[in-house]
Amino acid sequence: MNKQKRLEIFERLSAAIPEPETELNYSTPFELLIAVILSAQATDKGVNIATAKLFPVANTPEAIYALGVEGLKTYIKTIGLFNTKAENIIKTCKMLVNLHHSQVPDNRKDLEALPGVGRKTANVVLNTAFGQPTMAVDTHIFRVSNRTKLAPGKTVLEVEKNLLKFVPKAYLIPAHHLLILHGRYTCTARKPRCGACCIYDLCEYKDKTE
Repeated sequence: MNKQKRLEIFERLSAAIPEPETELNYSTPFELLIAVILSAQATDKGVNIATAKLFPVANTPEAIYALGVEGLKTYIKTIGLFNTKAENIIKTCKMLVNLHHSQVPDNRKDLEALPGVGRKTANVVLNTAFGQPTMAVDTHIFRVSNRTKLAPGKTVLEVEKNLLKFVPKAYLIPAHHLLILHGRYTCTARKPRCGACCIYDLCEYKDKTE
């Protein structure tokens, strides 16, 4: 795949998805952080249902910490791994209050030091809340990058590095959500919807469907 083809891919994806953004509901960087922690091995829809009840009651580090682990569980018990997530979120809230003046850090080192926050979660927050050119490679981005040959790699980290290397500069910030949404609704896992794909002729996938 060459530079010109990659540019045209993102031009078309941008035209097809004019407002690429996360499908998690949030209004502050802290709400986004909590939603992303909850979204591990869970659907955005499921997370939004839980946070719609949680955030009106508690949407600051102090307020969620005041709920305690058991109190928080009552709001997120419909989400997978809620026991572990509740413990991590309470610890994270305490660290935000004590170490960061209740503000979400805007750098990878401090974000990844928070319980429940790995590289992917940090990348989502840095990109979505702070507009930094990061790539949070989830299953959708990993699949699309390899299937189209846009930025192939055997590991998540390899795909992330290749995307940062190959994505045209003008699209480094929106690329994260463009690829997720394209993978979620068009380049789907079991059977890609190639007939409805805006980059059908640019994609280098060998087993295209009609």
